[in-house]
Amino acid sequence: MLSNPLPEEFIKGLHIIEELEAAGFEAYFVGGSVRDYLLNRPIHDVDIATSAYPEEVKQVFSQTIDVGIEHGTVLVISDYGQYEVTTFRTESTYQDFRRPDEVTFVRSLAEDLKRRDFTINALAMTKTGAIIDYFDGQIDLENKQLRAVGEPTERFYEDALRMLRGVRFASQLGFEIEAKTFEAIKKHHPLLAHVSIERTHIEWIKMMMGDYRNKGLVSFLDSNLSEMCPGFANQKQRLMSLLTLEAGPIESELAVWGLVVDALELKGQSRLNFIKSWKLSNQLKLQIINVTEALTFLKTSDWDTMTLYGLSPFEVATVEHIRYLKTGVDCSRDTLKRHDNLPIHSKADLAINGRDILNYLHKEPGKWLGETLNELEEAVLCGKVANDKVALMTYIEKEKRN
Repeated sequence: MLSNPLPEEFIKGLHIIEELEAAGFEAYFVGGSVRDYLLNRPIHDVDIATSAYPEEVKQVFSQTIDVGIEHGTVLVISDYGQYEVTTFRTESTYQDFRRPDEVTFVRSLAEDLKRRDFTINALAMTKTGAIIDYFDGQIDLENKQLRAVGEPTERFYEDALRMLRGVRFASQLGFEIEAKTFEAIKKHHPLLAHVSIERTHIEWIKMMMGDYRNKGLVSFLDSNLSEMCPGFANQKQRLMSLLTLEAGPIESELAVWGLVVDALELKGQSRLNFIKSWKLSNQLKLQIINVTEALTFLKTSDWDTMTLYGLSPFEVATVEHIRYLKTGVDCSRDTLKRHDNLPIHSKADLAINGRDILNYLHKEPGKWLGETLNELEEAVLCGKVANDKVALMTYIEKEKRN
């Protein structure tokens, strides 16, 4: 495979490799950054593998952090950035399909690469840009194929999350999963139950936000991996409705969950139980509820002032993005303009507050005060009164007389 000019991300990391080599060790760029370089895709994290053991790495560099030293990883801090430097290693048996019973540091690059998940990720590159490929990963890149390194069953028994990573890569890269690898995923899909929901969550969201989402989703459903995810068991038919969405990536995690909750037709306690089962943040839980309630409302009505007012701009944009993916009609600009033109966006925007009302009416605080502020909030939103201190006081006086 023809290589591209060495990008800046690697050039900045060359000094790490050069210093390790000067100390007598081997060092290479490895993994996803090499894959993306060969595919001419944006490069994010540049990882370096070395024959130096962790303590030896720390002796070479003055500034390091032990980010995962038990697995051989040391974070090296330099003037050009931060780089994870990991010792070549092999791994023993896996009792829980997640973590190796023992990690052994080795001096051999070949031993290190053969424990990786897919051939396209088992690539290494020297400081001069020469590619080291023991498992025909470059051929698989050319053929747009995802193939497990060695025996697929062994790779998935080592870490069951690799099965979900496979469908995630299919979604992000638009690759097909090689037949033997896919059959192993389908056969061993129950192993995903051993993986923490936090790790599953990350891969699932990345899959749903991929540029080739349907490739990943079809593999996710056909392999029965979906049956092992919270709330997805026996829901294959409903989840298949997501295959009919407009092409193009989903813009946010919130949009993913909004689409899924809508596809599964979840409401009330069922919706809440589903959200909780994925262990999402409290903020995201609230946003999902707001977005899905708005979607339900819009199935029978058009936007009104109070529905718009109850949402943040991000939530409004998410609702319209979901509607676009479902219908192909994009109304986001007009809807966001309507939201922006609301006279207030929260009760705090009212021109008067509770203290102003107490002073004006010479009354003691009580339940009535909150009710009054609620009435003013609605009156301003509905256009009954301008959001002006004098106008609001006059409105209160009038309501008091009535």
